[in-house]
Amino acid sequence: MGKKSHTQRTLAYFKQDGFKCDMVERWISNPKHPGGGFRKDCFGFMDILAIGGGGIVAVQSCGQDFKEHDRKITENSAIALNALEWLKCGGEIVLIGWRKVKVKRGGKALRWSPRIKKYEISDFILS
Repeated sequence: MGKKSHTQRTLAYFKQDGFKCDMVERWISNPKHPGGGFRKDCFGFMDILAIGGGGIVAVQSCGQDFKEHDRKITENSAIALNALEWLKCGGEIVLIGWRKVKVKRGGKALRWSPRIKKYEISDFILS
C-alpha cells in the first residue's frame, strides 16, 4: 500500500464513523506562483466537507503544523470571520492533525494518530 496523505487519512477517519465526505479544497493553477499554483481551501478553512449523524462538519486536515492551522481558523482575519459564520449557521468545524506516535512505550513501532480539535464560538479571537 502506498503512502497516504493527511487528507486521505482524514477521509478514512470520518468515513469509518459513517460520514459521507468530499474534498472541497481546490488547486489554482498559476504559472507565476512557485510550484505552478497553490491549494485554496473552501472559505479559507475547509479541506473536507462531511455530513452525517444529523450534522455538517467542515474539516481542516494537517500534519505537524497544528498550531498554525488553529491560528488561521480562529485569529482576526477574513478566514476567522468565515469560520465563525459557519458555526453561527449550525455547522461544526474540526481540525485534525496527523502525527506518528509509538504503539508501545519504549518500543520502536509507530502508527499514525489524529490530534483533534472541535471549535466553538468562544475559541475565536476577534477584535
